[in-house]
Amino acid sequence: MSEEKKHFRTCTLCEAMCGITITTIGSEIKSIAGDKDDPFSRGHICPKAVALKDLHEDPERIKKPMERTADGWKEVSWNYAFDRVVKNIKEVQGKHGNAAFGAYLGNPNVHNLGALLFNRAFLGALKSSSVYSATSVDQLPHHIVGTKLFGHQLKVPVPDIDRTDHFIIIGANPLASNGSIMSVPDVKNRLQAIRKRGGKVVVIDPRKSETANLADEHFFIKPKSDVLLLLAIANLMFKNNWVTPGKLKDITPDLDKIADYVKDYTPEKVAEHTGISAANIEAITKDFADAKTGVIYGRMGVSTQSFGALCQYLLTVLNILKGSLDAPGGMLFTKPAVNILGQVSKGRLVPNKTRVRGLPSFGGELPVSSLAEEITTPGKGQIKAMVLWAGNPVLSTPNGEQLDKAFAQLDYLVSVDFYINESNRHANIILPPVGPLEREHYDVIFHNLAVRNTSKYSKALFEKPKGTKHDWEIAISLAERLQKPTFMQKRLNNITKKRGLKFMLGILLRMGPYGGKMNPFKGLTIKQLRKQPHGIDLGPLASCLPEGLFHKDKKIHLELDFYFGDLDRVNKTFFDTTDTITASENELQLYLIGRRYVRSNNSWLHNSARLVKGKNKCTAMIHPDDSKLLGITDNQTVKVKSRVGEIELPAEISDEIMPGVISIPHGYGHNKKGTQWSVAEQHAGVSVNDLTDEMDLDELSGNAVLNGVKVVVKAA
Repeated sequence: MSEEKKHFRTCTLCEAMCGITITTIGSEIKSIAGDKDDPFSRGHICPKAVALKDLHEDPERIKKPMERTADGWKEVSWNYAFDRVVKNIKEVQGKHGNAAFGAYLGNPNVHNLGALLFNRAFLGALKSSSVYSATSVDQLPHHIVGTKLFGHQLKVPVPDIDRTDHFIIIGANPLASNGSIMSVPDVKNRLQAIRKRGGKVVVIDPRKSETANLADEHFFIKPKSDVLLLLAIANLMFKNNWVTPGKLKDITPDLDKIADYVKDYTPEKVAEHTGISAANIEAITKDFADAKTGVIYGRMGVSTQSFGALCQYLLTVLNILKGSLDAPGGMLFTKPAVNILGQVSKGRLVPNKTRVRGLPSFGGELPVSSLAEEITTPGKGQIKAMVLWAGNPVLSTPNGEQLDKAFAQLDYLVSVDFYINESNRHANIILPPVGPLEREHYDVIFHNLAVRNTSKYSKALFEKPKGTKHDWEIAISLAERLQKPTFMQKRLNNITKKRGLKFMLGILLRMGPYGGKMNPFKGLTIKQLRKQPHGIDLGPLASCLPEGLFHKDKKIHLELDFYFGDLDRVNKTFFDTTDTITASENELQLYLIGRRYVRSNNSWLHNSARLVKGKNKCTAMIHPDDSKLLGITDNQTVKVKSRVGEIELPAEISDEIMPGVISIPHGYGHNKKGTQWSVAEQHAGVSVNDLTDEMDLDELSGNAVLNGVKVVVKAA
């Protein structure tokens, strides 16, 4: 009988980086539990962790390359698949130009060390300017703020949750997300610890979320009006002489000039538009200003709306005005063991970049809201073929139905994925990488966004099955067939093929701040990490400015004209026009916001029976007052329509949502012909992105608007 073994790893299913203990007997997983000796997560895990077992054992997970034929999908060899893909790339680009073969990178790439280190090699060989990713339906405003203010797109501060006395959370639900652009396992206990030490947690959100339920205070706010609230808070801080930037004043030129831009946005002026009274806005601001340490933080509800970039900018400005930026208990920058900021682009925003609409690009990527039109609009530069790398944009980007139809007309589509999903069902070839337990792991991205500095390496739990390939092997194979590698690239590829990712990771650790540079006998090494499988605690976040700034003058660049130039659009939206929705009799005008659950992760995990079982979670959450106006009852089917489409789903009547707002979770809609989700089909739900509008964008950044979408609701 095989011996029972315990393996210590990091869960790769969200940003929290929870340590897990996996118990196996032979090749069988017996249990998955929290690792109490992990210095970061301290034994905490969420229900998603068990899905690692479900993913590993799922018989529907693809393990061999698949080609779509007239008789359906059939398995093909890796060499055949690679040769076919490269042949079609060269044919399309030879006929229509390099940009005709586009690429979309999905969110799972940032949870995958091999993909992070090597799919850029493939993109370099592809030489296409038509590159898209999940960034522009998520955190793009954070990166633009990082580039403009601090000099690098990944220079993004995170809340020092373990030491703050006052935490304001706007448009975020870390109890469901385990943190976002704030990697924070065990967030419930960490938030409760703020209150236990006499601090305060305040949540501002159109829904009384799981996080709001444990906060000291919750305020409903009308969708997309966050910008007015933030302007009013800044107004009060200047008006009442509550501005205390401390050391930041010397490195933030023109800080005082902000007072002129915000002077007209009084609490009285914005109260009606935000749904928060002037008295409450003043109380929120005074409590923040008076707190010994404090931080104001916002995420998806702030980023993915009409004024996402301006909102994230104002959040940073408020932390500067408070003196909280780069201060313990405020917003701090991490000091990760793998410092990737020196290895990647600092980021650059380029206006008028897309072919059809002239939307901006950032960091070499175009806004994904423009993808469908770039496929369907004829002319020079039209996208004729695509590669989808670990992405399902039909479910995760605006106007998914339109994109679904666009993918159907492509000349060629290749996907790197281990399921047949709603997007790659149109693929000609699918190249499946190994599962998450069959690869080694190190969180390059999320250590850069963590609330504490730690370092942890996880070796592969299982050897990859014979005949399967890692993501990095797929990337290298395609890149080398597309373009002859340089001498150094070839050498690096060969070493990686022989030794795995440990070699590259070891170099990055030695080059990092704890690694003794390139001296293999000093500092943090991969060998040390392998000896400490629970991870290494590198200490709390610490101040690093001005030395940590990437601008040559070591100043914070406020870019006043760029950001406050968007105030004209703010004024027009809220004060110069009436924002209305056309509704007929028996219909109600509402504003749509998203929702997520701790048991789901975008569209990834709906083939795990244990996670999707129970009560249907794909519902339209509506306030009781609105349900009475509609004449509907709980669980009654409602029809929700927008400019681009309509969906039907059951109503969930709840006073957790504010009147005038409807909330629908994202990531559902697993019901399209040709997909491969036998479990998910039983809980398919509908895709909220059949309602979101590809024409509705944050104009400063090009980020998609997923919250504050105008919809009409009626009984089905």
